Amino acid sequence: MRFAILFAPACLLGLAAPAAAQPDAAPVIAAQKEAMAPLAVMDGVWRGTAWTMTPGGRHDVVHTERVGPMLGGSLKVVEGRSYRPDGSVGFNAFGIVSFDPAARAYSLHSYAMGHKGDFPLTVLPDGYAWEVPAGPGAKIRYTATIGGGKWREVGDRMVGDAAPMRVFEMNLTRVSDSAWPDGDAVPIR
Repeated sequence: MRFAILFAPACLLGLAAPAAAQPDAAPVIAAQKEAMAPLAVMDGVWRGTAWTMTPGGRHDVVHTERVGPMLGGSLKVVEGRSYRPDGSVGFNAFGIVSFDPAARAYSLHSYAMGHKGDFPLTVLPDGYAWEVPAGPGAKIRYTATIGGGKWREVGDRMVGDAAPMRVFEMNLTRVSDSAWPDGDAVPIR
């Protein structure tokens, strides 16, 4: 509580600073919006199937994604949910895709299964790719292809020079537009 009391006046001082002292945010926001434009194909509600390999074997699920812009289109927000055969949620993830004009780089800030991380994201002509560390000397590369109302994403585990091993696949169909992030969760059906 003491932190909040000490922090609040500092925030107010920043808000009270003259407009001339504030950097012009318009060019930065415009660059962010422009960088998000190729990802607009992701916006909406998606549903389909997915599977993942775990130490216990392959798990097949019904998977959904809902995607929408935030902050005037300068960010992209993504929520993924996987449903078990009994209808319960077996996986839930939330991500924020952003673009840093100064670094000319995209980033995915992700929360899933009690973990969080920041990962470089590469926008491709028909989707995107990103990587996650997966143990000593290992990583999982996720590559998505989106177009024609279809979204396919695969995850390949790579260790050294060994051949990649497919550990994830998602095949979704666009279901509808969405007002999300303001809307409700996507149901299983």
